[in-house]
Amino acid sequence: MRAIPTLKISISGVRGVVGQSLTPKLLTRFAQAFGTHTGPGTIVIGRDPRTSGEMVKHAVVAGILSTGSRVIDIGVCPVPTVQLQVRHRRAQGGIAITASHNPAEWNALKFIGSSGLFLDAAQARELLDIYHQGEYTKVGGAELRTVEVIEGATDLHIKSILDVLGPLPQTHKQLRVVLDSCNGAGSLVGPKLIEALGAEVIPINVTPDGSFPRPAEPLPENLGDLCRAVREHQADVGFAQDMDADRLAVVSNEGEAIGEDNTLVLAMLYVLSHEKGAVVANLSTTSAVEDVAKIFGCPVFLTKIGEVNVTDAMQQHNAVIGGEGNGGVIYPRINFARDSLVGMALVLHLLAESGKSVTELLQTVPRYHIVKDKMTCPSDRISTVLRMVREQFAEFPMDTRDGVKVMTKDGWFLVRGSNTEPIIRIVAEAKSEERAREIIDRVYREVNF
Repeated sequence: MRAIPTLKISISGVRGVVGQSLTPKLLTRFAQAFGTHTGPGTIVIGRDPRTSGEMVKHAVVAGILSTGSRVIDIGVCPVPTVQLQVRHRRAQGGIAITASHNPAEWNALKFIGSSGLFLDAAQARELLDIYHQGEYTKVGGAELRTVEVIEGATDLHIKSILDVLGPLPQTHKQLRVVLDSCNGAGSLVGPKLIEALGAEVIPINVTPDGSFPRPAEPLPENLGDLCRAVREHQADVGFAQDMDADRLAVVSNEGEAIGEDNTLVLAMLYVLSHEKGAVVANLSTTSAVEDVAKIFGCPVFLTKIGEVNVTDAMQQHNAVIGGEGNGGVIYPRINFARDSLVGMALVLHLLAESGKSVTELLQTVPRYHIVKDKMTCPSDRISTVLRMVREQFAEFPMDTRDGVKVMTKDGWFLVRGSNTEPIIRIVAEAKSEERAREIIDRVYREVNF
């Protein structure tokens, strides 16, 4: 059996298993390449609380400093906080040290440009070229800069949200929220934000010590403790973050995990009721996004998967909100990034302003069921699998911009290779969970994985 690679280098960054493929030497070289790519200036770094984070950070700092750049270290914080700080400090770029939803043994570097957005495809290829060529900028002792450790980056994040949205409107009762941060980067800032908005927070899994109390991906099957806590405390809503706090999943007042796709649906209900405009989402996002946009008479544009693709299209179409089907909400008025903190604030404002529960709000739009599956697949076999999907389902309309998305008579499915792991992801949507699973089962029957 072929060994599964423990290192993934792509336009999304570099990630690997610490102690195996992700070595201090490789990390330092990538940091040198990034410092060379950005040119001299300031680079902001922040990390999630994985136990490997401190080692990775020091390797990254060494590489950046060697190119003559200055480092601002904002400590343990969400990825969107790093992006916000890059803009706030007008830095040349940023590096977020996090492996997001990957298991605890992994870590990664995510590269951020001076705009606070992740590098686009052309910028990422230039960075990779510098890395592979090994021709890095090097400075002598007199030109070496310093590391400045900054406190309060997450406080600025909270302030940025309150400056735009304000505290929750006064209602007959205070909203009660259960928050599960997976002991990740949102552990400290999440409860502070909810309290600052004026809601009561019941925190679980908010000790940022690098332990994983559940799988980091906020999928319904991983949120049993949160669902039980919502029911036990008779909360109005439950929120779940992933390890780097850019994704948000919602649990209803009934203790039901409503699916990551519906995070964007709820955020849209609030934003579009206040501001009409274009909406951008990726190809794997629920069709309910288009249904909500239609209610408000707003256009929807679909893109390839990946935050940078969504933000590029949002700029192109001057979108008022966008996001991805994995719980990533992007609201440019506050932070041009997938941001779970912004997502929580938008949903809480929707609940307070409408006076409706999560369950009641979802009943106002068509409800779909998405089933997500994945399987191990070596990177060099992915193109063969995609070709078979195109051939086997040639009678259906399809979109091949990112993998293969096939529109069936009563739903759709998407098959694509992951940019971050040696796997193939399969997503299917239909009016019922049973039908969505039947669609995936048919894909497995007709394609030789």
